[in-house]
Amino acid sequence: MKIIRLTLMILAAYILSACHHLDDDRIPPYPVNIAFHSVADWNFYGVGGAMDYKYFILQDRVPSGFPYIASSATGFGGVLLVCDVNGAPAAYDLACPVECRNNVRVRIDDESLTAVCPVCHSTYDVFTLGGHPLSGTAAERGYGLRRYVVSPGYASDYMIIHN
Repeated sequence: MKIIRLTLMILAAYILSACHHLDDDRIPPYPVNIAFHSVADWNFYGVGGAMDYKYFILQDRVPSGFPYIASSATGFGGVLLVCDVNGAPAAYDLACPVECRNNVRVRIDDESLTAVCPVCHSTYDVFTLGGHPLSGTAAERGYGLRRYVVSPGYASDYMIIHN
């Protein structure tokens, strides 16, 4: 009887989780192109290990000294580059999907290790759950952070972030 009950609980959990939809397209699609031209650029401006993060905002020249070029673009609100718990790089748009304004940007809370919106106070897991909402309006509505691709570069680029 316990096995049947356990099986039914697992089946119910699976069905309920399958119905959950994450909306990570609320932020308008804007170009993203951040190229790291060498290993040295990646080591200085990129993410070095698990739970490391950096912000890239072209119009504010963040990070200071980064070698942006004419084709550089940092999305709608900027780019949050992180190194997840497994040591793999991941990137998200900094704009909060609840607020949908390019100047309302999530920030990493160093104590909770979550991305937090300063306006709606929604929180997002960027280190283990791929930008999924954890609390606030974003969690209630299923709004996740827009993800970008981090991949090995082409020809002379070491790594690149793009749509």
